[in-house]
Amino acid sequence: MMYELTSQARGLSSQNLEIQTTLRNILQTMVQLLGALTGCVQHVCATQESVILENIHSLPSSVLRVIKSTFVHCKNSESVYSGHLHLVSDLLQALFKEAYSLQKQLMELLDMVCMDPLVDENDDILNMVVVIHSLLDICSIISSMDHAFHANTWKFIIKQSLKHQSVIKSQLKHKDIITSLCEDTLFSFHSCLQLAEQLVQPHAQDNADYRLFQKTLKLCRFFANSLLHYTKEFLPFLSDSCCTLHQLYLQIHSKFPPSLYAARISKAQQEEIAGAFLVTLDPLISQLLTFQPFVQVVLDSRLELPCELQFPHCLLLVVIMDKLPSQPEAVQALWCADSQVSGATTSGILCTSTRLLTLNPSPPTQVSLLKGIFSSFEQCSGELSLPVCLQGVRSKGQAEAAVTLYQHVCVHLCAFITSFHPSLFPELDTALLDAVLSANMITSLLAMDAWCFLARYGTAELCAHHVTIVAHLIKSCPGECYQLTNLAILLKRLFFFMAPPHQVEFIQKFSPKEPGNLLLWQYISFQALPADLRRQTAREVSRVCTAQCREWLGSSRTVGELESLNTVLSALLTVCSSAGEALDSGQQTAVMEVGSQLWALLNIKLVTGQPYVQQTLSLLLPLLGFFIQTLDLQLISQVVTLQTSLLKLEPPDHVRLAVLDFVSSVGKLFIPQAMQDKILPSLSSIFASLLSDRNWLLEQHTLEAFTQFAEGTNQEEIVPLCLSSEETKNKVVSFLEKTGFVDETADARVERIKQEKGIFWEPFAKVTVEEAKWSSLQPYAKRARHELPVEEKYRAAVQAAAGALGAIESLLQQSVPPDWLLTEMEALHERIDELKRRVV
Repeated sequence: MMYELTSQARGLSSQNLEIQTTLRNILQTMVQLLGALTGCVQHVCATQESVILENIHSLPSSVLRVIKSTFVHCKNSESVYSGHLHLVSDLLQALFKEAYSLQKQLMELLDMVCMDPLVDENDDILNMVVVIHSLLDICSIISSMDHAFHANTWKFIIKQSLKHQSVIKSQLKHKDIITSLCEDTLFSFHSCLQLAEQLVQPHAQDNADYRLFQKTLKLCRFFANSLLHYTKEFLPFLSDSCCTLHQLYLQIHSKFPPSLYAARISKAQQEEIAGAFLVTLDPLISQLLTFQPFVQVVLDSRLELPCELQFPHCLLLVVIMDKLPSQPEAVQALWCADSQVSGATTSGILCTSTRLLTLNPSPPTQVSLLKGIFSSFEQCSGELSLPVCLQGVRSKGQAEAAVTLYQHVCVHLCAFITSFHPSLFPELDTALLDAVLSANMITSLLAMDAWCFLARYGTAELCAHHVTIVAHLIKSCPGECYQLTNLAILLKRLFFFMAPPHQVEFIQKFSPKEPGNLLLWQYISFQALPADLRRQTAREVSRVCTAQCREWLGSSRTVGELESLNTVLSALLTVCSSAGEALDSGQQTAVMEVGSQLWALLNIKLVTGQPYVQQTLSLLLPLLGFFIQTLDLQLISQVVTLQTSLLKLEPPDHVRLAVLDFVSSVGKLFIPQAMQDKILPSLSSIFASLLSDRNWLLEQHTLEAFTQFAEGTNQEEIVPLCLSSEETKNKVVSFLEKTGFVDETADARVERIKQEKGIFWEPFAKVTVEEAKWSSLQPYAKRARHELPVEEKYRAAVQAAAGALGAIESLLQQSVPPDWLLTEMEALHERIDELKRRVV
């Protein structure tokens, strides 16, 4: 009959009465047939209190096949009957109602079926499994036709699965059931969000729309509770469904505020959805917490998520982290240990630092929860920059306030550290150090904040131990790299938390008198020391530094020795900036003397050609700026003159920032009339050049420095001279008046950040693990910034060199070479070899 309907329906029309009559007769017969089947099922129900499945084994499968084909036909009726559906719509409605009644009666009959768990009747088991999965197929068909009927069918599937759990649990296709349940949950959730978006519109605020929203929300809750119930009972069989459950959680939270990709719904609807539906996901995660396959899916090191799911994944890891303190040690270990290091017996950072600073060719397939949090947090660049706000922790006597993602993760991470099981502390140490060494600045900062909390929460001995380890790590760094920068910041912060007796021990252990220890003292703020100890240590470091500077000045002064000199100057600058008042007048004079002598050795050619000399200049300028009030005015004139010439050659950014640091300090200085003509033109030229720079970071620093200079200078006539163009003048005025910002709506800002996140994250996602390790762990030499097009500049220089060599070759053919030519050519050959090594 179904075949007849579908084959003849194409010819249906109001004019073709013959086909119309035929089709209606077939449909009428089908309605009667379904009614007869319903009567059969009712008869069986009426004659027996309980039913043995073997006695009716042909009935359920046959009836379900008829019901399924009927629902499929009704669902596809619009396409089957084209534009003539109205000619048979009354019979199709009757057909659907009869199929509905038949299924309802059949479910009543199946509810009476008894299966003895002690009797292994394989046919009965298979028949019941077939029934459940047939109903599952029907669910997928009727999901968009009748929500109540759909929910009741699901309710029956769950009920029968649990009722006969002991005998059918091994035969059920749990993955199919979980997948269908997750799909229906997600579909109803999306429907709920669409309705909530309509309620935001003023014209949609009527009772009918709101009632539909509440009805759909109730359906969401039903599906979530069904999933929760099924998962609880069949958890051991759900190992291949963990990925689906994980994705469900992420998909739901990706469409719900505060996700960047969330639907735009009102605060009232957000609270309703969260209170009625999202709360059911929390116990679901609690159930999965002890299930190892779920742990492996969530913490898989190969997990690659699209941009919209990265933020929900981070939130999920934080939720899991909050639940672990109440779990046994074994469950904590399940989440907090790397798959390849979970059996390690090492303890503390000392045993793991070497591993972190070397390449590991075989990364674990499952990372620890803490490493997963740091990695996931790193991917939330858009949410951090917006920033998105989450619900804060309620404090006694204080109103609950929204917090940024950074605050949310940091607070929960620190709370987790307080409950960390002692046996897992090596994992904590490793994760924190690994994150501190991250190339991502915000991730490294988060790890430092957590580490500082650990230093304050733990014992004084633990803090001292960590400071010592970080100091050794800094000394073991092979050269300048971002890992060294991160460790230096951590050392500076941790040093403030050390107890004074431990600070004394640190000074003794890493005495500035020892050759390699000045490397550390350039990173330690002397403000962290008590007054007496600060004065004593600052003077000691100052004496050692000035002595080493004089030693360098009296030596051969090779460029190769500049690296050690720069370390000395950096330590000296740290002393002056954080404990300058501790130096007596004699030491201050000594610092100025060596600074002046070192400056006398600098010239434009050296600075532009040698990165180490550029670093020396960048350290000398703020050091001289610190003593600006007592510096010789002739020296100040020389400094600003060199700076003016240097800026014309476009030096690297760090050099320009150092120039900026010095000239901003000149504003405090009174310049006599006799020296104004030598100093003021250069100052105005420097500020004019830096204010017109297109580098946004340098521009911001320049505006701040110029403001400081203009407010402090006595030579007010110089200020207009620095504003060399109308554009520069407008830029400064906008900065002072806090105007000129881009007018951007909240929605436009979110869209821009989403686009930026997609652009920024895509290249990083394609970098292999090995490439990432090499790029992050290898130190690099400083180079001057090259302006585009850089290749053309290289090509022009090589062509010029080739032309010079051609000229020499031509001269050799024309005349006898001078005696000195061979020596000069050998020197050139050595220089070419040196350049080749730098290229390689």
